[in-house]
Formats: sequence, structure tokens, C-alpha cells
Amino acid sequence: MSEVSQISEFGKILIFLITGIILLCLIFFFNRLLAPHNPTPEKLTSYECGEEPEGNAWLPFNARFYVIALVFLLFDVEMVFIFPWATVFGSHEIIATDPRWGWFALAEMFVFLGILIIGLVYVWRKGDLNWIKPKPVIPTVNTHIPQSVYDNINLKQSRFTIKEFVLDAVAPNSTEPAATAATEAAPVRKPMFKPTFKKPANDA
Repeated sequence: MSEVSQISEFGKILIFLITGIILLCLIFFFNRLLAPHNPTPEKLTSYECGEEPEGNAWLPFNARFYVIALVFLLFDVEMVFIFPWATVFGSHEIIATDPRWGWFALAEMFVFLGILIIGLVYVWRKGDLNWIKPKPVIPTVNTHIPQSVYDNINLKQSRFTIKEFVLDAVAPNSTEPAATAATEAAPVRKPMFKPTFKKPANDA
């Protein structure tokens, strides 16, 4: 009579995780117990491949690294999808059941890779993979207006003169400032209320 396993598959995974965590904690404990602890300013500096670090470590990150990371992530995910496809494609049981599954899996993978290659070619042709773009992209507009028209407009605008702003402008045929004449011509408005003040009480 065959014995029934008392531990399920999930129980084996749980035992494996607990064993890994215990071993990791033991390694850190023995490292802290046996390793020498002599911190120096050279040991606490940022490691830059053996070079002397210069400046602060908190620097702005170049956005071009982000584009390269996205392209790498794209093909990294592609490899993750290829592994289960290779497992199914190499299964003799599925191929023996119906040989068309092999051709279907092969065509499906070619379609998947084709989409990724088209995206890579598009990014390559656009110049996003170049660290320094050799040619600046100049926008072009398909218009039928000749360039001479724009040159004439710019020439006319350059002929305009801007008058300097003066705060106390003197009115023509007058020696007094315009602000003084305006105040004399305008009537003086009386207040809308009459203020009342309370007399302080006399101290006895």
C-alpha cells in the first residue's frame, strides 16, 4: 500500500522559503560577529570604479538612461515570454496529439518577435538610441508661401520704434504736469460718513 504524502506542494514551498530566510539571517549574524569593523573616510565614500569621487552623489539623472532601460526591459520581457513558448513548442505530447500545434506556435512566435523588431527599428530610425544625436531635427511645414514674404514681414516689424514710457508727461502748450491739471479739474468728493470720536472720561 502506497503511503500518502502528508505535505502538499505549497507546504514544500513554505518550508523552502523558511529555510532560506533562516540561512540568510544566520549568514548576516556570522558576518556581523566575525567581520572586522574599522570604518574610515575612504571606506565610507561612494565607489566609482576605483576613481576618486568628485562632488555630491545626488546629481540629476540623464533621461537618456531611461530610454535605454526601457529598450532593455522590452527585450528582457521578450525572453520571459519565449521560455514558456519553447516549453510548449518542444512538448512531444502536444505535437503527437495534433502536429498543427507546432506550426501554430511557431507562427505565433514569429508574429510576436516581428512586432518587437518593428518597434526596435522605429526607435532606431527615430534616433532615440543615439547617445548624441548627430543632426538636429528641424520641423518642416508644407506651405506654398515663399520665404520672401516672411522676410518682408520681419523687415517691417523691425522698422517700428517703441516710445519710451515717461511717468510725468508734460501736456502740450502747458508748463504744468498733466497730473496736476487733472487733479484741479476733477471735483473733490466729500466723505459719505461723518466720523464721531468719543471723549475720554475724566479721571476723578
